[in-house]
Amino acid sequence: MLKSFLGPFVFTFFVALFILLLQFLWKYIDDLVGKGLEWYIIAKLLFYASSTFVPLALPLAILLSSIMTFGNLGEHYELVSIKAAGISLRKAMKPLAILALAISIGAFFFSNYVLPVANLKFGSLLYDVRQQKLAFNINEGIFYNGFENVVIQVGRKNKDNKTIYDVKIYDHNRRMGNTNVTLAQKGIMELSPDKKKMVFTLFDGNSYSEINESGYRKRRPFETTKFDKQILVFDLGDFNLSRTNEDLFRSHYSMLNIQQLNYSIDSLSTEKAARHEFYQKKYLKRYSYLDKMDSLLLDTVVVSDYILVDSLKYPLLQNFDNKAKAEILESSLKSVRSLKDNLIYYEKELNSRQTIVIKHEVVWNQKFKLSLACLIFFFIGAPLGAIIRKGGLGFPVVVSVLFFVIYHITSITGEKAALTGEWNVVFGVWMSTLIILPMGLFLTWKATTDAPLLDAESWTRFFGKFKGIVNVFKKRK
Repeated sequence: MLKSFLGPFVFTFFVALFILLLQFLWKYIDDLVGKGLEWYIIAKLLFYASSTFVPLALPLAILLSSIMTFGNLGEHYELVSIKAAGISLRKAMKPLAILALAISIGAFFFSNYVLPVANLKFGSLLYDVRQQKLAFNINEGIFYNGFENVVIQVGRKNKDNKTIYDVKIYDHNRRMGNTNVTLAQKGIMELSPDKKKMVFTLFDGNSYSEINESGYRKRRPFETTKFDKQILVFDLGDFNLSRTNEDLFRSHYSMLNIQQLNYSIDSLSTEKAARHEFYQKKYLKRYSYLDKMDSLLLDTVVVSDYILVDSLKYPLLQNFDNKAKAEILESSLKSVRSLKDNLIYYEKELNSRQTIVIKHEVVWNQKFKLSLACLIFFFIGAPLGAIIRKGGLGFPVVVSVLFFVIYHITSITGEKAALTGEWNVVFGVWMSTLIILPMGLFLTWKATTDAPLLDAESWTRFFGKFKGIVNVFKKRK
């Protein structure tokens, strides 16, 4: 049983990882192509990305491999032989159930200790790759601005990809527009021996430069220099991949283990409570008498910290002239509008802090969710394999993908609802598990009790009778 399970499990696991990697490449292909990245950089990026896809590939592999294993046994009547020998399906599933439990425990340790490191390596490397400039490549007739504050245009290139003609170089280091221009009839571009600089050797050209002096905008003085040969050197350091310090990403919630998440959740919750208490003391208690403010027309305005004025009746402004009344009311409206803006800002800040806390709690629950999902999918796949009695990669793939899509969609929906605060975090994260858990228990119970639910022929007869009843009803009509 173990031998027949491990082969399909390893195969389907790596197939699922490969499919997810293809999705990753399709998503980030624009950030990888044309930057002259070394092969080992791409290999490291794909390795770290594949590690982050394990939480998706592992449950799917367990589901599919368990369906294939028991489907093969049913298709070749080995399950019938096992039962005829006095071995129940429960005993036949026992070694694989123990293996599934071991995989689930391993999935927890992977999620808690390996996945945070993989996320850190993957996130930091992907950030550096996306910040990397495109590889040096000058095309004919196109302005190239890969060098800092320099724009280059080449009219024509030889087949050797070194000799260039009709060269125009615009120097923008003074940030005053095209005030320094170099034109050349011919040139040769080549790398320095250490391959850290690009050397342009220009022939038969002129350099034009506008002179910055008093009143130059009216007189437009400039100087020109004719040369037979000129050498320009540009640094290629910006085209090399520079690694960012990983400590800048280490505090992200997806890169923490359970112990670190517990500490972060406690710290963030304490900070949020302190800020909420600060706002209450500074604003809510001090201005508690302001219980109605309209965004367009404020019915209540503040003259001072303790005096309220009705903007329509003005009972407290009878002793002031019209000009003073207008000034007082304008000042009061500004005060209330400022108060309202502050309250809106503080509300957004508290909501932002709450969202960060929720994200940490979601990741904390996900670490346990992966382990339980692996175990449940085995107890769904094994009975389903006995139901369909088909092995291989045909119908089992369709059935397993159907169940996994239901699980994945409900999982994403619940987590997003939890992140927005619409649902409780525990319910939102575990909703998908609560949906598939009854399926696994029901199918396992029916399988171990030899219920007719697992007999595909009985379902065929049932739908045949139903079809016959429909046909009779149609004939009567």
